[in-house]
Amino acid sequence: MSATVRNTPAQTSALIAGSVTLSVALGTRAAFGLFLVPLSAMGIPLADVALAIAIHNLSWGAAQPLAGAWADRAGAARVQALGALLYAAGFALPALVPASWSVMLGIGLLTGVGMAFLGWGVSLAGVARAFPAARRSSATGLASAGGSVGQMVLLPVAAAAIGYGGGALGLLVMAGVLLIALPLGGPLDRAALERPAPRKAMAAVRLAVVDRNFVLVSLGFFTCGFQLAFLATHLPGYLSLCGMPASTGAWALMLVGGANIVGSWACGRLGQIVPPQYVLAALYTVRAAAILAFWLSPKDVLSTALFAIVMGLLWLGTVPLTNAVIASRFGVRDIGALFGVCFISHQIGGFLGAWMGGLVFGWTGTYDAAFLATAASGLVAAAFNLPIRSPRVVAA
Repeated sequence: MSATVRNTPAQTSALIAGSVTLSVALGTRAAFGLFLVPLSAMGIPLADVALAIAIHNLSWGAAQPLAGAWADRAGAARVQALGALLYAAGFALPALVPASWSVMLGIGLLTGVGMAFLGWGVSLAGVARAFPAARRSSATGLASAGGSVGQMVLLPVAAAAIGYGGGALGLLVMAGVLLIALPLGGPLDRAALERPAPRKAMAAVRLAVVDRNFVLVSLGFFTCGFQLAFLATHLPGYLSLCGMPASTGAWALMLVGGANIVGSWACGRLGQIVPPQYVLAALYTVRAAAILAFWLSPKDVLSTALFAIVMGLLWLGTVPLTNAVIASRFGVRDIGALFGVCFISHQIGGFLGAWMGGLVFGWTGTYDAAFLATAASGLVAAAFNLPIRSPRVVAA
């Protein structure tokens, strides 16, 4: 890509809109864990809150292909506006009517569907449609990097609101923040190089699910969800078992979020220079080595910080790269639906990664087997991505 290439005003607006949308969606989602104890203080059993968060992951995965297909046909504006309203309602409902059923409906279902309508399958697809193939991976990587900022900024905002007015105020503040995303689908639509076609996406989906390369990248994406969910859920507890202070897990995850800003941009940029499937294979291999090295190393501040930074650099770099692989095979007209189908694999992996860690610890009293399985899964994902080929195939 020539160094003299500059974004048009419409492309710049699309990048900003995509980044802010992802910041709002991912940042509010990252705050879920802060509400476990406050919601319990409001009379809702902790187990019910945890179950609602698990349901959120499944409803997000189930709704993602539908959200992506709708955005492919009608554009991002209406999809994201509805997503912002649903997501905000999901936070507001248990704040206004604290009960187990409202947490299941709000946090479990509404925020999951809202996340699907605001997240990668819609906003990153919108960014991808705004750029030619020669710049697409870099653009989606930059939008992903900007989106990571919300995970760092909104956690202290949520914590401050909870500290000042309890769980109800914290939930309402997060609901208000989500309304920022209401108008942000418009810039994505205005910048699109390919206009949405009023057609069904099933033809493209049928073509993709029998394409060997699409299946391979989806299987690799399963590992991404598996690894990230295991670490995000169980790393703080593992560090506590190793005798480290309770605050260690929190600052380690903050380091992950900060490094992810650089990592997402760098992975997207690298995927523009090297075929993205090879970057994915390398990323999964380095993840596996980092997880294994951390498990074998003495647990102290230095080793934990190094692990958090390395994993952060690789954390969500898979998203623009996976998006780029799909676009290289099928173009961008149906990319929202196709990424959504691929993303189901990611969410199933996430569900199993979080669950597996708990099962292994319950059976053995340690996380040793879980760390070995998580490292091994990275090597398997690398093997899935290496055979992928990227000649363009025109969707039906």
